[in-house]
Amino acid sequence: MDVTEDGRRTMSARRRRNRRRYYAYEISSVLLYGLFLFLVCLAVIFFVAQKTVVDGSSMSPTLEDGDNLIVDKLSYRFTDPKRYDIVVFHYPEGENSYYIKRIIGLPGETVLIEDGRIYINGVLLEEDYGNALMENSGRANSPVTLGEDEYFVLGDNRNVSSDSRDPAVGNVSRDQIVGKAFVCIYPFDRLGFLRHQ
Repeated sequence: MDVTEDGRRTMSARRRRNRRRYYAYEISSVLLYGLFLFLVCLAVIFFVAQKTVVDGSSMSPTLEDGDNLIVDKLSYRFTDPKRYDIVVFHYPEGENSYYIKRIIGLPGETVLIEDGRIYINGVLLEEDYGNALMENSGRANSPVTLGEDEYFVLGDNRNVSSDSRDPAVGNVSRDQIVGKAFVCIYPFDRLGFLRHQ
C-alpha cells in the first residue's frame, strides 16, 4: 500500500504530538512525585521526627558535644513522658533555644535534693544516670512540688548542667517538650539507641 506525502507528514506530526504528550506526562509525573516527597518530608519534620545536635557536655557521658540525634515527636501525642526519658524542650528564656535533659520528677511529685541525692516524695531515688553527687541543689534544696503537667529534669553531668534546679529553667511543662531523643546517628562510633530505663 502506498503512503502519500501528506500521509507521511500526518504520521510524523502524530508521532511528534505523541512524543510531546509522553514527555509532558513524564515531567509532570516527576514533579508530582517530587512534591509528594517534599510534603512527606515536611510532615515527618513537623510531626514525626527531627534531627538535633547536642551542644555542650551537660548530658555526658550519655550524650557528648556534637552527637547527632533523632528526636521522636510522635510518641508523646499518645503516651505521657516517663521517668528517665531523655527529652528535648524549649528553653523558656530563649525564643529558638532548646535543651536536652533527662526527666527525673513526674507531675504531682515532690522533688528534693539533699546531700547531693534526689528524693521523690521523701524516698531516695535509686538511679545511676548522674555521674557524680550534686554539689548544688539549686531551687530543689527545699521541696519542689510539680504541677499536673510539669516535669523536673536534670542533666546526667549534673555538676555542669543548667536544668530544673536553675530558676531560669525551672519545671518543664508538657507543652514545652518537643519530643524524646531516642537514637544517636553520628558520630558512627556512638551509633545506637539511647538508654531511657
